[in-house]
Amino acid sequence: MKEKLYTIPLMDAFKANDECAFCFIERQLEQHTMDFVLGAGASYMEDDIRAETDKAGFCRTHYKKMYEYGNRLGTGLILKTHFQKKCKDLQEQIKMFSPARASMLNHFKKVKPGAEAPKTSIGAWVREQESSCYICNFYTNTYARYLDTFFDLFRKSQEFREMVKNCKGFCIPHFGDLVEAGETVLSDKEKKEFYDILFPLMLENIQRVTDDLDWFCDKFDYRNKDADWKTSKDAIPRGMQKAAGGYPADEPYVMNK
Repeated sequence: MKEKLYTIPLMDAFKANDECAFCFIERQLEQHTMDFVLGAGASYMEDDIRAETDKAGFCRTHYKKMYEYGNRLGTGLILKTHFQKKCKDLQEQIKMFSPARASMLNHFKKVKPGAEAPKTSIGAWVREQESSCYICNFYTNTYARYLDTFFDLFRKSQEFREMVKNCKGFCIPHFGDLVEAGETVLSDKEKKEFYDILFPLMLENIQRVTDDLDWFCDKFDYRNKDADWKTSKDAIPRGMQKAAGGYPADEPYVMNK
């Protein structure tokens, strides 16, 4: 199969023999965006990029990763102008806020933060801030294109199908994305072919990780003290990845100085 520029990252992800090729891509995209935002190229000094980060902000996870990245001045400059915008937005929200009339029933209700839709304009504004992140947005938009590329290759390349058949499956979240996307883009014939590969692949590899976790725990029995670890030494981070995606054992990604 002749690789094209837009297929190379996806092919590389499957060649990496990872627990999930899309987790592999996700990590690369995230690190690329961190470098773009805070790295040596100093894109945070560009007015158009700062306007985008001021508007979108960052989620809790990526604020932490930005702090760990190591570019304190760059992070400070981004936060400085972002907070200037936040101050203006907050002033406007407070100015427009009008509390609802309380009822006697409110005294008997228990508070459930985040469990229901916001009841106030400020609650809706805060919820919007929490769900907006420049890095997440970049990943989400690019990830959608990789899903399209995945199904394009699956349709056209038998070699790629073999790569999928021989991979270690996917994490549960990305497995769900593949099923959802497959229902949209595949014909009935293609769906059968795809699910005939995907479902056995997932069951086989979830069982493989389950077996590794079983043996990892059994190794702590004194009777197995001298037994071989087999493939279970890193069963915990691989199990976490299979269940929820990502790389829990990764060291913080830091700036290449």
